[in-house]
Amino acid sequence: MCGLLVDRAQEIAQLYQAHENWNEVKEVWFGERRSDRSTRGSSQKIFRVLTSRFKNAPSSLPNPSVLPAVLASCGTTRDKAQVLYLYLVADDPLVRYVVHQYAQRLSTNQQNPLDFSNETLASILDQFEYADGTPLDYADSTLERWYEGFRSVMRDIGVLEEQQTVAQQPPSLGAIPLLVSMGYAYEEGDDDWFESPIGLLYLFQPSDRWDELYDRAARTDAWEFVELPGGLQLRPTSETYGWVTGGEST
Repeated sequence: MCGLLVDRAQEIAQLYQAHENWNEVKEVWFGERRSDRSTRGSSQKIFRVLTSRFKNAPSSLPNPSVLPAVLASCGTTRDKAQVLYLYLVADDPLVRYVVHQYAQRLSTNQQNPLDFSNETLASILDQFEYADGTPLDYADSTLERWYEGFRSVMRDIGVLEEQQTVAQQPPSLGAIPLLVSMGYAYEEGDDDWFESPIGLLYLFQPSDRWDELYDRAARTDAWEFVELPGGLQLRPTSETYGWVTGGEST
């Protein structure tokens, strides 16, 4: 699995913002690396994987053209990683399947830490099928690399703290990852999105944290509680990601 590669992803997003054309982005990206033949293969893979995440980004995430502004507003590299992670989940069906299985476990209010050991990941992937019903057919060595790549992503977003750790802890969310994950949950869900906020679940936030996170969002200019016949509901104050260009984030 290709990881989050925060610096490279930010560079590609900046190129897209500047050129607004993926073909031009590709020309610039490889033009800057033409003299270094030793890294040409890896550069091609990185570009292909990262641009796929941006090209296939759903409308429920910030458009890649404004992603540089989102990332520039992040306070830490981990904040940037948490934002970029949502693009990975949206683009990669295998990652999305595994994360969704863990999210389901979180939504049941289970108290035990989530386990990211090879054994647990293997048991989840054993149930995976592609859209056409084809099962996953990776060699053992490929699976081993995938497991470690997945745990590396978990470390990048703060779910796993140490190299050898395989048990999950809920990561803290900075202001920008909170707003993006809330926007993702709101756009992906329906009227009762807040009862199972997919963006927060994908970032491994247990249900006993949601009220605190909703209150944090409501204290920004981007979200507000609105009095409706059924009670208070949390909603964006304008466009879901209007804060990227025109409002405060915290």
